[in-house]
Amino acid sequence: MSEFFGDISPIKFEGPASSNPLAYRYYDPGRVVMGKTMEQHLRFAVCYWHTFCWDGVDPFGMNTMDRPWIGQSDAMAGARLKAEVAFEMFSLLGVPYFSFHDRDIAPEGATLAESNRNVQVITDLFAEKMQETGVNLLWGTANLFSHRRFMAGASTNPDPDVFAYSAAQVKNALDVTHKLNGQNYVLWGGREGYETLLNTNMQRELDQMGRFLNLVVDYKHKIGFDGTILIEPKPQEPTKHQYDFDVATVYGFLKRYGLEDEVRVNIEVGHAVLSGHSFEHEIATANALGIFGSIDANRNDYQSGWDTDQFPNNVPEMSLALYYILQAGGFTTGGLNFDSKLRRQSTDPADLLYGHIGGMDTCARALLAAAAMHESGDLNALVSERYAGWDSEVAQAMLSRESTLESIAERVERENIDPQPKSGRQEYCENLVNRFL
Repeated sequence: MSEFFGDISPIKFEGPASSNPLAYRYYDPGRVVMGKTMEQHLRFAVCYWHTFCWDGVDPFGMNTMDRPWIGQSDAMAGARLKAEVAFEMFSLLGVPYFSFHDRDIAPEGATLAESNRNVQVITDLFAEKMQETGVNLLWGTANLFSHRRFMAGASTNPDPDVFAYSAAQVKNALDVTHKLNGQNYVLWGGREGYETLLNTNMQRELDQMGRFLNLVVDYKHKIGFDGTILIEPKPQEPTKHQYDFDVATVYGFLKRYGLEDEVRVNIEVGHAVLSGHSFEHEIATANALGIFGSIDANRNDYQSGWDTDQFPNNVPEMSLALYYILQAGGFTTGGLNFDSKLRRQSTDPADLLYGHIGGMDTCARALLAAAAMHESGDLNALVSERYAGWDSEVAQAMLSRESTLESIAERVERENIDPQPKSGRQEYCENLVNRFL
């Protein structure tokens, strides 16, 4: 034990009446909902980067959080201590998964070979800790955005050596994810876009990005990685115009480069907000296009124009998201990853636990509401009724290849069709939802 969290005991479910801040009030991992336990439905993961790598620095101020593993003269000793603290926290929370970038878990070396060795050393430690604790890896990824070499992108960089370096770094990250039996591998292209068109060849950059992703997919199959390859859409910040703007944009990219059956999306609340969509819109879009994979759970400050990565505490927002996930059959390899960080004034070790406890309780309450909505069937019935006309033989014929614009127009005139508006009953739908919240 690292003793970073002092004498805090493992977090337990105590029920809604509990006033214990270090207890779950709604998240009961063994509770069965719609035939599966809460733990199986939600598949919670703690992210390594915000949780263990952020020390409270912002553009206007120095660090506010004392993390004993940050700034050690022996960087690998710091990485080992960080891993000890991480798995202590995973065990205290009772989460089944975690997730990481390669640069989160081990320091960068003088060469890529040294950097990769550092990652592999910590990966070996992870394997031991995973065996001891039963915690698994939801997904791994490579950091292709922090170092100055990536300032003009990774796969989309105008310098082919950066493309090659990025490919080599991803290979190692995918290797260690496979070694740890990761459920997924994520590509987040934080710099895969442009700042100005004046110095950009967009067609070339898109082709490079498409080739890069095909290389990753080919290597996945070569090594026998059974997990899912995920892209995380994000519209802006840090790059002004990003090529993975939202779910629909990603799908168009995947179709163009023949990857729509190979790659799915990891959708984040904050990124959905920045793209001008709701979280449930992005989930429903991914479901409709057949590319839903996993989610990053957080929330944005709706008065700020950037990605604030706060812990989720909006039950109605998360309820609608989980409703559409349940409608599509729930998670497969994906899960609910807390891409969330403390506020820089929350400086105590216990604050890390409070943030995750609150987020997990929020999602558990949302799951109960979403399951009740799903099982009632009220919204489904309303939607089915609204589209019932399309079930007729004549309506279905219009969607077939045999139908033509002329034949449809001829039938309208022959039958004197004069459709009248029908209410969409939006307020009634909203009232239905509120019954469960």
